[in-house]
Amino acid sequence: MDAHGVPGAGELPVLTGQGGGSQNELTLLERGGRRMVLRRPPADAVDQRTDGIRREHRLVRALRGAGVPHAAYVAGADEPDLLGTPFYLMEAVDGWCPADHPGGWPAPFDADPDARRGLALELVRGAALLSKVDWQARGLEGFGRPDGFHERQVDRWLAFFERIRCRELPGLGEAADWLRHHRPRHWSPGIMHGDYQFANVMYRHGAPAELAAIIDWEMTTIGDPLLDLGWVLVAWGPEADDMQGMRYADLSGMPTREELCAHYEKHSGRSTEDIDYYVVLARWKLGIVLEQGYSRFLAGRVANPKVEAFGPIVPELIRKAASLAATLP
Repeated sequence: MDAHGVPGAGELPVLTGQGGGSQNELTLLERGGRRMVLRRPPADAVDQRTDGIRREHRLVRALRGAGVPHAAYVAGADEPDLLGTPFYLMEAVDGWCPADHPGGWPAPFDADPDARRGLALELVRGAALLSKVDWQARGLEGFGRPDGFHERQVDRWLAFFERIRCRELPGLGEAADWLRHHRPRHWSPGIMHGDYQFANVMYRHGAPAELAAIIDWEMTTIGDPLLDLGWVLVAWGPEADDMQGMRYADLSGMPTREELCAHYEKHSGRSTEDIDYYVVLARWKLGIVLEQGYSRFLAGRVANPKVEAFGPIVPELIRKAASLAATLP
């Protein structure tokens, strides 16, 4: 920290363990009046998790000055020399996360429908801003494989599912067949968060709604950024009003899907004409991703009650992917 100009030169920081993501450890550091957060994998992390932190480190460095709300990068290391694992240090964000308010919203958004609408609009604006980043100019060549992105999705994730299969999921094949035959004809690569939803952003305190930071970059790659909008709309009404597992937030009074698509187009410059494809893909892919955790839970390798809850959520996601696809040309 001394070498990177963090205030309080020579002082030891005050450390406080934090909650947050299920994949990596977060520690609050305070020194010289500055609040920062250290993100690193647990000491027993497998190589894949460690490589994931290196990818995040590369990404947050690249996002400096990009105009995307995020926790500003301070410093970090890809090698384990300092702390035993790779890590990075970022500014602490003064804000709140919807994941900490399941089923409701903090004041004033709980009682003000107009203010609540702003939360969804800001969520979509964040995805749009991320999609506009010139990833090549920021040194992210090789960060992902955008060529053939959509052609790979179905085969890649079906193969993944076969490796972790623990039960039958009705609708999985039907949705896969529809996705194979309805890939978007025109799209342009960009930074894709990969798990973009209310649970992975933070807002400033108070109204009007203002996005403070996009967080948890574990699944970020270079792909099709419109999939992030599909992720936002996974449980959006009215078509998804019967969903329960993925509706961890109160969506009453929110903008319509059409309004959100128009807002995304305004801020991204991208067309949303194929949004149904992205919603089907987001539900189908998310279901398979969560099924991995559930299969590990059934095998006794995970004791987290949040993972046990994936049991009913996964079939719902796959069912809704297939049912939406069945209504489309």
